[in-house]
Amino acid sequence: MRVARPIMLDETTRKELQRLARRRSVPVRVALRSRIILLAAEGLQNLQIAVELKISVRMAALWRKRFLSLGIKGLLKDAPRPGRTPSIPASTVEEVIRKTTQTTPPHATHWSTRTMAHEAGISEASVRRIWRAHGLKPHRVESFKISNDPNFAEKLEDIVGLYLNPPEHALVLSVDEKSQIQALDRTQPGLPMKKGRGQTMTHDYKRNGTTTLFAALNTATGEVYGLCQQRHRHQEWLKFLRLIDETVDAEKQIHVICDNYATHKHPRVQRWIAKRQRFHVHFTPTSASWLNMIERFFRDLTDKRIRRGVFQDLEQLIMAIGDYIDKYNANPKPFIWTAKANDILEKVTRAQAALNNRLSV
Repeated sequence: MRVARPIMLDETTRKELQRLARRRSVPVRVALRSRIILLAAEGLQNLQIAVELKISVRMAALWRKRFLSLGIKGLLKDAPRPGRTPSIPASTVEEVIRKTTQTTPPHATHWSTRTMAHEAGISEASVRRIWRAHGLKPHRVESFKISNDPNFAEKLEDIVGLYLNPPEHALVLSVDEKSQIQALDRTQPGLPMKKGRGQTMTHDYKRNGTTTLFAALNTATGEVYGLCQQRHRHQEWLKFLRLIDETVDAEKQIHVICDNYATHKHPRVQRWIAKRQRFHVHFTPTSASWLNMIERFFRDLTDKRIRRGVFQDLEQLIMAIGDYIDKYNANPKPFIWTAKANDILEKVTRAQAALNNRLSV
C-alpha cells in the first residue's frame, strides 16, 4: 500500500492550525483543510483521514501535498484554475480586432456590432464583449490637429515654463477671445426636469445677436478679467489690453499668453506693446490653442452658462456672462498645469511619426 508523506509540525504551526480549525470566523473550507493537516500530523493516512472527516481520499491527498509545498498560506486560498474553454477561438477574436481596426465595411464608414457579427459569423453580444475587452469603440471618432510650427519646441517650453515656474514679481495671463457667442431664445418654453424625465428644450431657436468675450486668466490665482465687445478686431483687442494695463499694479511685469490670431499681431498692437516694456507677449505654436489655459475657462462658461441658456436679447447674454465671471471670481480656483514640456513634445513627435507613416502608405 502507498504511504503518504509524513507531516511534522512545530508548536507554533500546530497552534495556528488548531486556531484555524476551531475559530468561527474562519471560512469552513479553511477549517476543514486545517483539520486534515492536524490529522495527518498525528500519523493518519489519507484513507483514514477521508473516513474520519467524510471526504474523498483525493481531497485529503491534495491538501497534504499543498501544505508540504506552501505551508499554512497554501490552505487559505484555492489555486488558480484555468477556467472553461473559450467558446470563440483566439483566431476569431484576432480577426475581429484586425477588421475593426484596419478595415471598414462596404457602404459604411465604421463597423457596428451587427455588421461585424455578420462578417465574423458570431453573435452581436460576442462582438460587444471583444470590443469592450480590447477598448475598441468604432462608433466614436476624436478630432486632432498636429502643429507644423517650426518653432514648436521653443514655444512649448516657453509657455509650459510660465505655467510651472512663473517669474517672480510678475503676472502671467492666459488671454484670448471667445467670439460669436449667440444670444439664443427658444421658440417655445421648455419643461423642467422631473423624475424619469430630463429637462426639455426646443431644437429651434431665435437669434438675438452675438457678442465676443475678451478674457484673461490669472494662472496663479484663477481670477478672470472679462470684457464683452460687439466685434473682435484689433481695436477691441487693444481696448482689452489697455483695461489690463490699467487694472494690474503698475510695478508688476505682465506676461500675456495668446494664440496666433491676426488681430493679436496687428501693427498697431505691436507698436502699443513696444511702448510698454512691462508687457511680454508669448504666442502659442500654430494649431496648438490647447496650450492656452483660458480655453479651459471658456469650456466651463459654455457648459455651465451659455449652452442651455435662454436669452431674449443681447443685453441678457452679456449680463449673464458678467454675472458668471463675478461669481467665479468670488472664489477663484487656478487650473493646475501638470504636463511637462518634454512629455508633451514626445507625444507630439510620436503623433507626427504616425501621421507621416499613414501618409506614406
